[in-house]
Formats: sequence, structure tokens, C-alpha cells
Amino acid sequence: MKNLEISAIFREITKILEIKGDNPFRIRAYERAAQNIEGLAEDIEVFIRDDRLMDIPGIGKDLANKIKEYILTGKIKAYGDLKKTIPKGLLDLLNIPSVGPKTAKLLYEKLKIKDISDLERAIKKNKLQGIFGIKEKTIENISKGIEVLKRGRERMTLSQAIQVADEFVSALKTLPEISRLSVAGSLRRKKETVRDIDILVISQKPQKIMDVFSRLPNVGTVLAKGETKSSVRTKDDVQVDCRVEEEKSFGAALLYFTGSKNFNIKLRQLANKLGLKINEYGVFRKDKFVCGRTEEEIFKILNMPYIEPELREDNGEIELAQKFQLPHLIELKDLKGDLHVHSKWSDGGNSIEEIVEVARKRGYSYIAITDHSQSLKVAGGLSIADLKKKKQEIDKINSKLKDFRVLYGTEVDIDSYGKLDYNDGLLKEFDVVVAAIHTGFKQSKLQLTKRLVRATQNKYVHIIAHPTGRLWGTRDAYDIDIDEVLKAARDTNTHLEINAFPQRLDLNDLDCRRAKEIGAKLVIGTDAHTTEELATMKLGVSVARRGWLTKNEVINTLSLEELLRALKK
Repeated sequence: MKNLEISAIFREITKILEIKGDNPFRIRAYERAAQNIEGLAEDIEVFIRDDRLMDIPGIGKDLANKIKEYILTGKIKAYGDLKKTIPKGLLDLLNIPSVGPKTAKLLYEKLKIKDISDLERAIKKNKLQGIFGIKEKTIENISKGIEVLKRGRERMTLSQAIQVADEFVSALKTLPEISRLSVAGSLRRKKETVRDIDILVISQKPQKIMDVFSRLPNVGTVLAKGETKSSVRTKDDVQVDCRVEEEKSFGAALLYFTGSKNFNIKLRQLANKLGLKINEYGVFRKDKFVCGRTEEEIFKILNMPYIEPELREDNGEIELAQKFQLPHLIELKDLKGDLHVHSKWSDGGNSIEEIVEVARKRGYSYIAITDHSQSLKVAGGLSIADLKKKKQEIDKINSKLKDFRVLYGTEVDIDSYGKLDYNDGLLKEFDVVVAAIHTGFKQSKLQLTKRLVRATQNKYVHIIAHPTGRLWGTRDAYDIDIDEVLKAARDTNTHLEINAFPQRLDLNDLDCRRAKEIGAKLVIGTDAHTTEELATMKLGVSVARRGWLTKNEVINTLSLEELLRALKK
């Protein structure tokens, strides 16, 4: 799909315009377009074919023409011309947390810093100190930001990995020579970031599979090509490996290549105690093949139930499986609604009616429209007058609905001292209040923790959104005492969010499991700004499953009536 390529170009245009100090509305238009294109479930070429490009929120005639130009020619002339107006490496500086357009421009004008390498050398030589507006703490943050950026480039988000894998899997599934296919590795375990992609197939004609795989449209470089295994790099520099396995050994290979490494070691040790040997080719007793066709039969011969891929990290799951005490993990079908969604009332791309239509198709019973509060002006935060109009619209829509409810909500800002952007008189009118930090990320651990704890103590706050504030590859989680926040949430019946936005996935799996142990309740929310992004709920579910959560620990698995009762403090 070209979606990621086009969204990346639009994001780069945004950065160039920011450095040049262009019209903020034009900058926001490209940002919004990039986000909405990235969130599309369909290939953007389908939108062109069906003449639906301008149905995508944020895509007007000008951007539609640029998209068509890219699909037809592989480039956008205006983008190429714009890139020539600034040094090539200057854009990379904007990928560093703590380096904004003004700082990048200042670094270039004062020190002729054109790329990240120049910046690293300048920091080592103490050249940044004394430049107007750049303080010692800023230099420290820039250094940390460079490390964050480097880590982000080594891996891709789960969402990005799924998109790349789907492209290969969709193409390979069309081959009649393949009787079975599965992804493996960390992608199958649904880790929040993935280094590369493993695909296993069963086929009687491996050479045909290798030929087709190595020539797929997204392949940029063939790293290796053998009789049953090939490795390629995509045009976006992602490594993808494909292996052809025998049918009798497919389960063993899938188990082995899914991992994790520590899980496999523990499983082999267990097999040895039972007089068995287990490897990627099967389970053996004194060199005699015993089984290996499916994972299920392997777990059975090891005297335990099937262990879901998301749990295979050697974190106690094998020991619980031996006792038949594994949790029944939450599933996507368990969710009855989404409690964090933005509409056109703030910075969303769709009307409430459009959101409702898609939510009902997803089988939901309710949806909370939680637009931003008044102080977050960059995101179109709602004034008190706007709130009244929004409430009237929701009431009107609800009066026409059967077996579905639009919940009147807000994502209210938590200020630097833990106070909320709306007073209690306004907050008590909402069905769902989601509170979040959007500014002041560099405060001390004590202050940030106090802000979140104070928000949980407000009797009208139901949910704390994206509690640690991280954005993968852009911003590390801010420094909070997570145990204090979890305990405060538990004690005040405030629910902590697993934010399913692809770059967030916040809380992460480890924090989810800690919340479960402490007894804090959670909610999975998409933070969707378009109807397409409602589909990211599956990413939040993946985090919850890796965190050992059942549907009993997630509030939006409840029916509407149960939900409204559970939200009361």
C-alpha cells in the first residue's frame, strides 16, 4: 500500500513548512491529512479508483491532486521543490524530541548544523551553550532525544509491522501452491515494537514460493534467496523473512520462530525432563518423531493447555499452564464500546453521526465523544458555549437511536498543578470524563505524579488517558511513580487507559499487568480522530492480552447499564 509513503511525505512537508515559519493552518492541514491517510484501513489507490479521495477527512482538491500525482508518477513536484529550500539533513533534527522548528532553524543559522551528526559533534564540543534560548537542560534533553530517535529507527511500531506483513501475506495467500501460512516472531506475540517480520508457509513447491516472494512489488533488495528460505528488505527498509516448512513440522516451526527465546529455552528444559527433545522440526523421543504438525498437540504432549502467543515471554505463564491456571485473555469481540473518540467538534475528522454509523457496524452498544477541553486551543478545545451545542446535538441523535447510546464526554486537560480545565459544575454534566496531561512533560517526577493523582481524586473523573505520555520514537514516557498512580486509580475507582493510538500503546503491557495485580481497573480507548482509526482498538486489545488482562479487568466490556453504574464514584 502507498498509504505510509504518502503520509510520510505529507509529514515531511509539515516539517519543512514549520522550519520556514509557514501559515499554521496550512501546516495543520498537512498534519491532519498525514494522520488520516496513515489510519486508512483500505489502500489509498482504492479511494482514487472509486473517486472517493475527497471523502477522506482533511483531503481537499489540492491534496487530492498531489496524491494522484504520486500514484501516477512516484513523486510530488511541489514536495521536491520545497525540499530544495532547506539543507537535506535539517529535517532529521525535527525528529528529535526537544528540537522544534525554531530550535532547528536557530542551530542552522548560528552553528551551521545541517544534520544529526553535526548536532552530536556540536554537543560534544559544548558549542550549544550560550546560544540564545538554549539552556543546559535543553541540551541534556536534546542528547536524550537523539538516543530515543536512534532506538525508534531500529524498530517499527506494531501497527507499522502489521501493515507491512499484511501486504506480503495478502500476496502470498493468493498462491494455490500454499496450503497454510502464518506470521511468527515478535509480531505474532504482538510486541509493541518489531524489528523484522517472519512468515512461515506450507508448500509442496518451495522454489515457486521463493521466486514469487523475492519479486513482490514492495521488495527493494533481496538479501538472500535459498531453496526454502529467503530474506528481503522492503523499499521502506524493513527486513522480511519467508520460510517454507513441511506440513508435519509446521506447528513446531511456528512455535520455535514465534519465541520468545526465553520461552523456548524453558519449554525445551521441560521437554527434557519428560524424556523428550523439542526443536523447530518437531518433538522427538530418542530421535523418533512424536509430533509437530500443530502447536496444540505439542503443548498437549507437554501436559499443558495451549499458551497464547502474547503470553510467551517466560513471565510465569509456563508454570501456570502446568497448573491449568492461565487467564482467559480478553478478545476484541468482548468490547461493547469505545470511550475515547474525537469528533469535528474539536480536532476530529468526522461528525458524530458518521462516528455512530461506523461504531454500530463494529457491533458496539455505545460510543463516548470526548472532544478536547477549552485550554487546548491547538486541538480545537471546546468553549462552554460549544459544549451546550454539542450536548444538544448528542441528545438529538440519541432520540433517534435504538439499542445504541452516544455518551456525552470530554477529554479534559490536567494543568501543571493537577487542576482540571472545566469546573466541577460542568464536569458533572458529562457521562464520561477523560482527563489527560498534554503539557508540562518535563516537570519533576513528584510533580507529574501529583498531577495525575490529584486528577484521579476528582469525583467526576472516570478515566486517565495515555497515563505515561509516551510517543514511540518521538517522546519517552514522562517520569512518574506508576505504582502511586495505579494505587490512586484503584482507591478512587478511576480507570486507567490503554490508549490504542499506534504510537502510544499507553499503558504498556507491563503496567497493565501491574495494574491487574494491584486491583486497578482499565479501559481500552482508541483516541480516534477519524472513523478509520476506530479499527486501532485491536492494537489496544493486543497490549491488554500481553498484560494478562481478562475482560473482567476492562470496563468497556460491560453493557451500557453496567458501564454507567461502574463509572459512579
